[in-house]
Amino acid sequence: MRDKVVSILGIRGVPAAHGGFETFAEHLALYLRGRGWQVTVYCQEEGEGTVHEDAWEGIRRVHVPVRGDGPVSTVVFDWKATALAARERRGTILTLGYNTAVFCARLRLAGLHNVINMDGIEWKRAKWGPVAKTWFWLNDWAGCWLGNHLVADHPQIKVHLSSRVREGKITVIPYGADAVESADEAPVRALGLEPGRFVTVIARAEPENSLLEIVDGFSRRARGMRLVVLGKYDPAHAYQSRVLAAAGEEVSFVGAIYDKRVVAALRFHSALYVHGHQVGGTNPSLVEALGAGNAVLAHDNRFNRWVAGEQAAYFDGADGAAAAFDVLLNDKARLQEMRQFSRRRHADNFTWEKILGEYESLLLR
Repeated sequence: MRDKVVSILGIRGVPAAHGGFETFAEHLALYLRGRGWQVTVYCQEEGEGTVHEDAWEGIRRVHVPVRGDGPVSTVVFDWKATALAARERRGTILTLGYNTAVFCARLRLAGLHNVINMDGIEWKRAKWGPVAKTWFWLNDWAGCWLGNHLVADHPQIKVHLSSRVREGKITVIPYGADAVESADEAPVRALGLEPGRFVTVIARAEPENSLLEIVDGFSRRARGMRLVVLGKYDPAHAYQSRVLAAAGEEVSFVGAIYDKRVVAALRFHSALYVHGHQVGGTNPSLVEALGAGNAVLAHDNRFNRWVAGEQAAYFDGADGAAAAFDVLLNDKARLQEMRQFSRRRHADNFTWEKILGEYESLLLR
């Protein structure tokens, strides 16, 4: 059994402020600390200066300053943080994501045991150009070779990784989410919405997330409720402009909302959650919808079906979305059954207690 010492690489830092991996890292760091682990998290800091340390909630944080705040800065941060971890040689390394997995060669040379969460199949995403896709493809291979053990957040990600390495090197552990048992109505009403009378979409405004199909399908007829779309939409952006143009009068673009209390209230009080992601593994937003007891309408693919289960509803394309809205929004009994199933699905498979316990068992192995 390994010493209870772990260092976490691959994220911006804790507490979480930038998305799914940071939220997971915050939960895991606090969980492990509570179970007697010494936890270090390497944190990206914008600016210049020297590397410095502090403590947050009993977690050792190593702050690594880098210039800027874009993709290049993140690559520089990953290089510096990996080099620091290699020199420190502290316990086990947990690397979240493979986007700079080539740097993990330094950890292997230092004799450190490195567990890599391989995330989704990033190089297949339509938003990336040829150079970025090539970089991600190379790092996908590098992560498979350089990691001592791999975590797949979905069985289909394991299938993908198994084409590169032996299956015994891969463990499937999905993403977790809190159960939302109640939520204040005030944030919902502040947005001009009536609890139970709106449909929610939470996703980046990218083609692979089916935003155009969802908005188009919803807007084909009067629904008697609103479609609430979270995220940034710029009329000057070609795809986002098409989404805006397809929207009918019942569609509300409320902008990017990062306040967890507001997002939880929107989920909890929505009649239906629509998940349009076409690629990736276990998407955090979909797991969080299950935790909030949402009825789920998801894009029909192997990733979403494994997460949301057979009691959820599925669509493909704008016509499929329109047909699903026609049926579901007029069937309150089915929506209620879907909500109950989502809660059971979350409780059985995606609670933080279950997910974090599986990670600790893997790190101890």
